[in-house]
Amino acid sequence: MKTLKWILGIVVVLALLFYFVGLPVLRQQTKKISPEKTAHYEEKSLTLSVTYSSPSKKGRTIFGELVPYGSVWRTGANEPTRFTTATPLSIGGQTLPAGDYSLWTIPGKEQWTIIFNSEISDWGVTILSGGSETTRKPESDALQIIVPVEILPEVVENFDISFVEDDSDKDVFMQLSWDTTRVSVPLN
Repeated sequence: MKTLKWILGIVVVLALLFYFVGLPVLRQQTKKISPEKTAHYEEKSLTLSVTYSSPSKKGRTIFGELVPYGSVWRTGANEPTRFTTATPLSIGGQTLPAGDYSLWTIPGKEQWTIIFNSEISDWGVTILSGGSETTRKPESDALQIIVPVEILPEVVENFDISFVEDDSDKDVFMQLSWDTTRVSVPLN
């Protein structure tokens, strides 16, 4: 019985060390490879920001291989991408309340599903799955929209998220670009 308590104590100490020491070191190291970036937009009574980690293509085939089609992607590297809006938004005819959200996507060849989730998890994927399984809880999805894929003429080396205005009708879009793929999410 004493041996079991001793072993259990060691396991607890090791788990706490990993959580409080190992994970912060792991995050710091991965951000050297996929640096954290933030895009801001403040106009038209909108205050938006998105914080994400930007991995590089490095000669790899991204969509359909590194990021499988039809599977939930945490959208970037490291922690899940964080989307913040100071005011409610209309996205594809649906309302997204003001607040902080994790941004998830389901890439496809011709269209993507964009998911705004009310929970923001620590890492976004399970470590034991080697990153292939996400920690997204579908019951916490606040909004989903399907957007078409645009094929780019030139390769975008680093994953990028930006806010752009459409000059013709003054809409604001959040654009996600990587490799030769771009999707645009309408934000009104």
